[in-house]
Amino acid sequence: MLKKMGEAVARVARKVNETVESGSDTLDLAECKLVSFPVGIYKVLRNVTDQIHLITLANNELKSLTSKFMTTFCQLRELHLEGNFLHRLPSEVSALQHLKAIDLSRNQFHDFPEQLTTLPALETINLEENEIVDVPVEKLAAMPALRSINLRFNPLNAEVRVIAPPLIKFDMFMSPEGARAPPP
Repeated sequence: MLKKMGEAVARVARKVNETVESGSDTLDLAECKLVSFPVGIYKVLRNVTDQIHLITLANNELKSLTSKFMTTFCQLRELHLEGNFLHRLPSEVSALQHLKAIDLSRNQFHDFPEQLTTLPALETINLEENEIVDVPVEKLAAMPALRSINLRFNPLNAEVRVIAPPLIKFDMFMSPEGARAPPP
């Protein structure tokens, strides 16, 4: 067990160091068994946070993200958080004014993360395979850059299914009523 933990920590450290040393605009910590975003990473990345435009934290065990994460990486263009245990986003997600795409698929959202509707550059939202019933259609319709939202395999209420299509100017992907996601 300790050996596996040590290997996971070493893997994260290696990936963070690669980002710093290469001057990359990407931090990829996918599949690192993270239960939270490691606090030490903020210190290591402090001189390069403004140049990081894409962070991947997919397929970890994250239950939440902190406000510090959102305010530290405010230059993000893409954020990949699919395959975690997230059920909400901090209100500070509004600091991500340059965010163009967010992937929150295969998480545990029961409520649509309405803070996303305040992001002026957001073009793509993926919330596939969550437990969302209701969607703020009017707020989504008012988003200037939104091009698509994926809500497949969510138990959306009938009202959303009927009201949304005539109000929206972007692609909204929904599964047929009652459809279930295929097993992993």
